[in-house]
Amino acid sequence: MRISIDSDRCIGSAQCVVAVPAVFEQDEDGLSTVIAGREDGAGQHLVREAARACPVQAIAIAETDGA
Repeated sequence: MRISIDSDRCIGSAQCVVAVPAVFEQDEDGLSTVIAGREDGAGQHLVREAARACPVQAIAIAETDGA
């Protein structure tokens, strides 16, 4: 899988950061970002749930080979 966050949609609710702090963090503007090197989800099973819980659907998950 490949995770990305649309920074134009993100409102900084931090639901993803609370759900999966090993993958998501907030930047200096309070918007969520994917931690560098964790774009593959880092084996965290709650990444999909974090994407579903995003109130503005800013998290995208793309399936890749070997996902």
